[in-house]
Amino acid sequence: MNWYVDVLKKYAVFDGRAGRPEYWYFALFNFIAGIVLGIADSLLGTMSSGARVGLLGGIYSLAVLCPSIAVGIRRLHDIGRSGWWLLIVLIPLVGWIVLIVWAATESDAGANQYGPGPATMAA
Repeated sequence: MNWYVDVLKKYAVFDGRAGRPEYWYFALFNFIAGIVLGIADSLLGTMSSGARVGLLGGIYSLAVLCPSIAVGIRRLHDIGRSGWWLLIVLIPLVGWIVLIVWAATESDAGANQYGPGPATMAA
């Protein structure tokens, strides 16, 4: 839970680096929250049948949009890539695959052009 809260505390911090645990635990929590909110929207009748988006899920998605982009950029910084590479998801299918591989890539050892490694910052 601390990984999730830490990302929210850095709501709009686009510089620095984010390690794999910070990124993936945040993604896991968002995935679980999406499922729970989808079920809640279905039970409450706030699910849009055409768009397949519910009121609660939509509000939550908007609330975590900026932190999601920020942690994604910081994760790319951690492997030595510019945050602009996050736009690769705009390429259908291939973009998502490349981004997932990069997000799973091991961090650069030590400092890189984007700052000290996440392990050094926590110590």
